[in-house]
Amino acid sequence: MVTAAPPLPAARAPRAVRVRHLGPNWYASVMGTAAVGTAGTALPVALPAGLRPVLAAVWALSLLMLVALLAARTLHWIHHRDQARAHLLDPAMAPFYGCLSMAMLAVGGGAPTAGRDWLGTGTAVALDSVLYTAGTAVGLGAAVAVPYLMSVRHRIEPSQASPVWLLPLVAPMVSAALGPQLVPHLPPGQPRATLLLACLAMFGLSLFATLVTLPLVLFRLITAGPLPLAITPTLFLVLGPLGQSTTAVGSIANAAPGVVPAAYARGLDVFSVLYGVPVTGFALMWLALAVAHLVRARRQGMGFAMTWWACTFPVGTCVTGAAALARHTGLTGYQALSVALYVLLVAAWLAAGTGTVRGLLSGELLAGPRPAPAAPAPGTARTTSGTAR
Repeated sequence: MVTAAPPLPAARAPRAVRVRHLGPNWYASVMGTAAVGTAGTALPVALPAGLRPVLAAVWALSLLMLVALLAARTLHWIHHRDQARAHLLDPAMAPFYGCLSMAMLAVGGGAPTAGRDWLGTGTAVALDSVLYTAGTAVGLGAAVAVPYLMSVRHRIEPSQASPVWLLPLVAPMVSAALGPQLVPHLPPGQPRATLLLACLAMFGLSLFATLVTLPLVLFRLITAGPLPLAITPTLFLVLGPLGQSTTAVGSIANAAPGVVPAAYARGLDVFSVLYGVPVTGFALMWLALAVAHLVRARRQGMGFAMTWWACTFPVGTCVTGAAALARHTGLTGYQALSVALYVLLVAAWLAAGTGTVRGLLSGELLAGPRPAPAAPAPGTARTTSGTAR
């Protein structure tokens, strides 16, 4: 009998074949890397002299990763449209299309902060403007398209509720948090006010969508038990809308003076604290819960998977959220919290990055799903009682 030749390892396969199983979840690595650079520049403490170039280098790495992934995903859509459509029709993979938006937004948002020293202000703002516009358009589209697909094409049971569902919903919140830094670069008057209020609208869009989805995730966790080991790190995704929304209200309040009436600007400043403090408290509770589940999963044998990147960007949003509260309240406690969370972010980034590099070098991360084991050949077996079956 002639047997089929085994598939080539991903590292040795033709370039178009290598990207067949490259899903949109890979954009999470760009998000996490960009977060290390941008969150570091947002810390409300004086940075050591040699740290800023390091943060710029990490941000530059995220830019290179974004370019490489955009090229690889383009090849994926050109040569493997069947697989791309399968991703859209897979309720476990479709929500990751929100990561495309957030990857562009995270890299673009880091240009005027982490990348400004290398690019110059003009180039940094131009790059941010392009990526912000594209990322916001993709994010708003994903926030509607993915829930639509989930409702009309996917078949989902309540026990399948996952933190991954939050990904397309939090993308507009990233736009709300990063848009205000572009406000001063627009002409005064209507353009500035329009962008600022659009950011506030996207804050509301993402917030209310999260509020109706998060209870489903918590209900599933309590009633159906812990998540499977490989996807346990996705519990950290819940931190994304919490930390990013706190960052968003702080950023909007910072940009409001001179753009909207003084009474509104003052109200936004007060709201940033009244909203951010309790939400940060809930985020810390969820962080402790996620860490406890992660420790349990590691003890039970959880190995590396791309889901480890879920422990990076969401923690980065909590860093920037705590930094915003530190600036608006003047409390040293929030300064210390932002630094502690940043240390956690860097540790998670190193762990996820190391595992990803190893997986790429071995070819395992780009390999296709392993085939199911073949059925045993028919024959006879003897039971303990000695009868043949």
